[in-house]
Amino acid sequence: MRFWQNVACRTALAGLALLGLASSAAARTQPARSFNGMWSVVIVTTRGDCDRAYRYPVAIAGANVINAGNAAVDISGRVQGNGAVAVRVSAGGKSALGSGRLGPSSGSGSWSGGACAGVWTAERRSGY
Repeated sequence: MRFWQNVACRTALAGLALLGLASSAAARTQPARSFNGMWSVVIVTTRGDCDRAYRYPVAIAGANVINAGNAAVDISGRVQGNGAVAVRVSAGGKSALGSGRLGPSSGSGSWSGGACAGVWTAERRSGY
């Protein structure tokens, strides 16, 4: 478990900073808002012995959430028109999920994976 916490937890869960679960019909019917671009994500562990906090780059292209870092993690997810996102992050045979919402320039939510859980905040980077 320590390997997961030090390597995959640090990189994969950081990618979770941009997470969410959006399943309402309202989220699917709202006009798409552009969340495209680079986002800086800070995750904080509130349960478990994963690293306390760290920052990670994530990109959004269209409705897709993309790993913008150089860590070997699989990030798959989609952003809804109202800013709700759903993402799954996998690395080293482990995975994590989270929930939250983006606004025009920032967002927040929660994440969980394995024995760890916490909260995240995201901030849009300039240039978009």
